Amino acid sequence: MVSALKVEFHFDFGSPNAYLAERVLPQIEQRTGVKFDYVPVLLGGVYKATNNLSPGESLRGIRNKPEYHALETRRFIRRHNITNFHTNPFFPVNTLMLMRGAVAAQFENMFEPYFRAAYHHMWEAPKKMDDPQVFRDAFILSGIDIDRLIARAQQDDVKKKLIANTADAVERGSFGSPTFFVGKEMFFGKDQLRDVEEEIVEQTRAALKIA
Repeated sequence: MVSALKVEFHFDFGSPNAYLAERVLPQIEQRTGVKFDYVPVLLGGVYKATNNLSPGESLRGIRNKPEYHALETRRFIRRHNITNFHTNPFFPVNTLMLMRGAVAAQFENMFEPYFRAAYHHMWEAPKKMDDPQVFRDAFILSGIDIDRLIARAQQDDVKKKLIANTADAVERGSFGSPTFFVGKEMFFGKDQLRDVEEEIVEQTRAALKIA
């Protein structure tokens, strides 16, 4: 019997590139038959642990590179026919509430609707989601029992799980978002999705041969 291949998507709602990459994952799942595990991490914690900078900071003051970065993003959006992405005018947004909410939603079996609502209010109908009132109103608008999740997110097991996810990601080689793991192989960035898919296919075939 072949053991299921573990494939992970490490995300923070504050990363527009993670949002864009995630829009492509259902197509990879359909073609390969895998299901991605969605792993919430705190990107600020990853940056701090690795002494990394956000793209906004690292590109500041560099001639031509920010413009090319924007061009590459437009190409990705066009290639994958993503029509409802909008730059968040409040970016960067502190995502601690959002990411604790994601862990709480996983614990409470509410992850899928919470995840979709969070991405909608960050990158489709963008709002200042680090404002507690805006945060609450947005999720209520999406039909989420957000008061339940806000309360759950304050509990120690949720806080510790987010910290553990973040620390584990760094320990395994992560330095930003989106990061993907196919078994033990790590890939960073939305532009590596073709390689992610090829690695899934390769590891699946290898496992079948062994079996």
